[in-house]
Amino acid sequence: MANSINWMNRRAFTRRLAALTTLGWLGAPIGVAAQNTDIAPAAGDPSFTSRGGEILFRAMSLLGTRYRRGGNSPETGFDCSGFVGYLFRDVMGKTLPRSANEIWRHGDEIRHDEVEPGDLVFYDTLHRRYSHVGIFIGDGKFIHAPASGGAVRTEKMSERYWARRWNGARRVGT
Repeated sequence: MANSINWMNRRAFTRRLAALTTLGWLGAPIGVAAQNTDIAPAAGDPSFTSRGGEILFRAMSLLGTRYRRGGNSPETGFDCSGFVGYLFRDVMGKTLPRSANEIWRHGDEIRHDEVEPGDLVFYDTLHRRYSHVGIFIGDGKFIHAPASGGAVRTEKMSERYWARRWNGARRVGT
């Protein structure tokens, strides 16, 4: 029963994701075959062609989850590092440190022009380097848990606020 509910949720989500992609909101499809948007691939399915496809699929399903300082689950809410940590743990079985600054020390640093969907992007939002982390989703956008009173959402990296606070990006492997 749980699998059929999960499959139905995936199916509805995939249709919404395909519509956003078609409208140019997300750019190129992320882990969803353009010809068959009826059924989402199961986690671990080889049809996820991008390295970050599974993480992005799961991240997008959490849009609207409320912000909560120290939060690290969909039930309690997320802060930025809790959101990223939850996704890497849930999808890849990889445990990341609890703060954005500590997460910065993992993986390989990459240049702004090398960022791919699934890579981590870091910002200075508290007058401290690497005080905020999100996940690049493509088309110049990232997804994150922003701040108190907010919810998981996407942002354009080119928006003045984010562009001025850019600290760098890292690729955390499996």
